[in-house]
Amino acid sequence: MTFSVATRPGIIRLTAAAALALAATACGRRADVGAVVVSVIGTEPTLAGRDRAALSAGDRLLTDSLAEGLVRFDAVGQIEAGVAERWIVIDDGRSYIFRLRNAQWTDGTPVRAADVVPLLRRQIARNSRNRVAPYLTAVASVVEMTPEVIEIELARPRPDLLKLFAQPELALVRARDSGAGPFRRRPGTRDGALLTPAPDPNRDPDEEGPTPEQNVRLRGERAALAILRFVERHSDLVSGGTLSDWPILQAANPAPANVRIDPAAGLFGLAIVNRTGFLADAANRAAVAQAFDRADLTGSVSPEWLPRETILPDQLDAAAPPTLPAWAAVPPDQRQAAARRQVAAWRAANGVPVLRLALPGGPGGTLLWARLARDLFAIGIRPERATLDDTSADLRLIDDVAPYDNARWYLAEACVACAPEVATAIEAARLADTLPERAAATALADRLLTEDVAFVPLARPLRWSLVALRLRQWQPNPRAWHPLNRLRTDTN
Repeated sequence: MTFSVATRPGIIRLTAAAALALAATACGRRADVGAVVVSVIGTEPTLAGRDRAALSAGDRLLTDSLAEGLVRFDAVGQIEAGVAERWIVIDDGRSYIFRLRNAQWTDGTPVRAADVVPLLRRQIARNSRNRVAPYLTAVASVVEMTPEVIEIELARPRPDLLKLFAQPELALVRARDSGAGPFRRRPGTRDGALLTPAPDPNRDPDEEGPTPEQNVRLRGERAALAILRFVERHSDLVSGGTLSDWPILQAANPAPANVRIDPAAGLFGLAIVNRTGFLADAANRAAVAQAFDRADLTGSVSPEWLPRETILPDQLDAAAPPTLPAWAAVPPDQRQAAARRQVAAWRAANGVPVLRLALPGGPGGTLLWARLARDLFAIGIRPERATLDDTSADLRLIDDVAPYDNARWYLAEACVACAPEVATAIEAARLADTLPERAAATALADRLLTEDVAFVPLARPLRWSLVALRLRQWQPNPRAWHPLNRLRTDTN
C-alpha cells in the first residue's frame, strides 16, 4: 500500500512500511539535548515591520520571540509580564497603568517609556494596518508618566484590553533593531533562525549562562516537509497546522501522542459575500446554512474538532447566551429536507441556483469542498469551487482564531456583507459607554446578525501541532498560541 500526499510543488509518496517506520521513530521520547528545532508551516518567518498589514504564523512566532509587547501570553494562553513587569487597572477599566521592567533593547540600551509610547501610538493609530487596531478604538491616549511608567486612557471601559496588547502584532519593534523580547537572533545562520536567550540584566555574574537546550532554531517550510522532518526526529515541534494540511498529517501517520489539537476559540464558517440572486433572500441563506452536516464534517477529521451552529461560542461579554438560528430547532435528520423544499420553490421560478464557494487550497481544502459540495447538491444547489481571493465568490471561508474573548470581534469579523441595521447594531456595541450598555447592545447585534444569516458557522477553528515529549511546557489553549520561550520547563 502507498500513501500519496499532494503538495506544492509536487507529490510525496510513502509506502505503508515507511509510514509505520516513521511513526515508530516519532513515538519515543527524544533526548533533551541541543537546541529546540521548530518548523512553522508557511514561508520563512520575518520580523514584523511598521508597514506589515498581516503576519504569517511564522512571522508572529519570530516577532513575539524577538520583540515582546507590554504583556505577552504564557504557555496556557494567559497574560504574563512582557516589557511591563506589573500593571493596575483603575476607573472601571478606563485606565491602565504599566510599570516597565529593567529590560534592554538589542543594542543594550535600556527600555524607557519615551521609546515605548511612540511605538504604541503608531500601532494603534486609526490609519494603522495592524489587524488588531480596529479593536483598540477606545484608546484615547498613551502617555509617559515617568521614564518607567506608561498610562493608557480609554474613552470607554475595556476590561479585556490586556489580551489585545499580548498579541504579537503589538510587539514593540524598533526600526533600527529587533526589540526587547526573550530571545536574540544569532547572525549568520542559514538553516532557519537560531534564537538564543536574551541577556538578563538582573542576572548574577556568577550564575551559569543559558544552556544550548534553551536555544531555538525556527524555520518556515511546507507542511509535508515539516511533518516528515518531525517524524524522522529532526525537529521537536511543528506549529501552525490548519485544516488545509490535516490530510498530509494523516498520511504521514505520526505517533498519536505527538499530535496535539488546540481548543481554539474563533470563527470557522462561510461569510455571505454576495447578497444578490438566490442569496438575496434570508430564507434562502438559511436553507444553505441548515444544509450542512456539521457533525459529519468535523467527525471525518477528528473527534476533538467540534461543530458549531452559533456565531458566538459562548455568552462572553453579551447580555444573553449566543443566539441560535431558527433552523437549529429542526432535527438534524430533517434539515436537508426542509432546505430542499426552500430551494425547490426558487428553482421553479428561477432555475437551478449556482453558488461559488471560496475555499483554501491544499488537500484539507479539498476535503472541506467535498463535504460542502455534497450537501449543497443534496438540496438542489449547484456549487462551484473558487479560490479565497476570487472576487466573484458568493460565500467565502473565514478561519480565524479570536485574539481575545470579546463578542464584538466575532460579530465584526462575521459581518462581511451583512444588512445595514446589523452593522449599525455592532457599531452601537462598540460605542456603548458602560459595560451593561455594551452587553445589551452586543446581545442585540448577535440576534440581528443571526437572523440576517450573513454568516454560516460550521465549527471552531482547527489548529494542530506535532509536539515532541521533550517539550513538557507545551499546553493546548484557546488562543492556539505557543511562545517559543515556553516550551521546556527550564526556559524563562
